[in-house]
Amino acid sequence: MTMPKEDTNTLRALQGLENSSSSMRLQAALAVGTTPDPRFIDKLIERCAIEPDFYVREILTWALTRHSSSMTVPKLVDELGSERAQARSQALHTLSKIGDRQAWPAITRALLTDADDEVARSAWRAAVVLVPEGEEPELAGVLATQLGRGERETQLSLSRALIALGKVIKPTLRAAMTDLDPRVRQHAIATERLLRNPDAGFEFAIEEAKRVVALGTTSQEG
Repeated sequence: MTMPKEDTNTLRALQGLENSSSSMRLQAALAVGTTPDPRFIDKLIERCAIEPDFYVREILTWALTRHSSSMTVPKLVDELGSERAQARSQALHTLSKIGDRQAWPAITRALLTDADDEVARSAWRAAVVLVPEGEEPELAGVLATQLGRGERETQLSLSRALIALGKVIKPTLRAAMTDLDPRVRQHAIATERLLRNPDAGFEFAIEEAKRVVALGTTSQEG
């Protein structure tokens, strides 16, 4: 019996997502996103967890955003409990792109402080997109516990997340400026500088913060 053309195309797309060629996987993901079909959702999420190519992962996320959030969000939330770091990170990234605040309760403190930097960074970005109005100060308090963490890229991600919350972060930053850990103080000062002057650039802000900490002041003006 001949398989209907629609089913043949579906099978071809699903197989394409597992092709050894990244360009073929990208084309398959583009095809799936162009013609959304609920039958693809599980495969797209499964592929996100293991896909090695950054650009293909971005198209997989885009393809998921093309499907109904009522179908994708619950499945993505389930992925947040995965033992695989990439599965958690990519699910968070996709939730941030979908922007459905029903996912907010799933953005837990455990994810915001995840030991894996990529997971934590994705959680920070998702949190500032999904946080309900009025809960920003509490989120800022949790994010502030990560000040001083990691290398420049991670620190910049955290600063951007905090700044996205707006002026509500000021009291939290002021408190962090007196932390016993000089890395925390530096990061808090640099973030405060960027909040006041977004055009300064993170490198300039962090170098200035180092000088401030070295001089033993926190310069909390503004």
